[in-house]
Amino acid sequence: MTTSELIEPPLAANERETLVSFLDYFRTVLIRKAEGLTAEQLAVTVAPSSLTLGGLVVHMALVESSWFNDGFAGNDPREPWASAPWDDDRDWELTNAGTWSPQEALELLRTAIAESSKILEGAASLDQLAVRSSGDRGAPSLRWILVHMIEEYARHCGHADLLRESIDGQTGD
Repeated sequence: MTTSELIEPPLAANERETLVSFLDYFRTVLIRKAEGLTAEQLAVTVAPSSLTLGGLVVHMALVESSWFNDGFAGNDPREPWASAPWDDDRDWELTNAGTWSPQEALELLRTAIAESSKILEGAASLDQLAVRSSGDRGAPSLRWILVHMIEEYARHCGHADLLRESIDGQTGD
């Protein structure tokens, strides 16, 4: 049963509200795609890909935490990311998503979203730069991070559409 309310972004708002509203919209779409499924259903793949809906949920929890908590706010990585064996498996969050129950995976994402939202609310402006740089490119602005996160969610929500339809025929947002 889907319980997360999908709120359409406003048609006329300031830049920050527009960006955050689109990000929240796609966050909710991904959660709705995974809600109500069993662990076996979250592990379904669409040939020839090994991508799963559970993997997408856990991946986006990592992406939320990496960009907002680690990069923008400059905090140390939180668990389970801090102790993950990244040297052994660069895609650990995707390949090990099946180790979490559906409730645990969704809670991991919801917690990461709540932490990211708190960091967003505390930011003075979209021009504020991340505490940590992105390699040799320098530190991204909060505006860049928001646009990147919208792109990341939009792309993965498309994947989630295909996966969910293959599981139980459910389509739409």
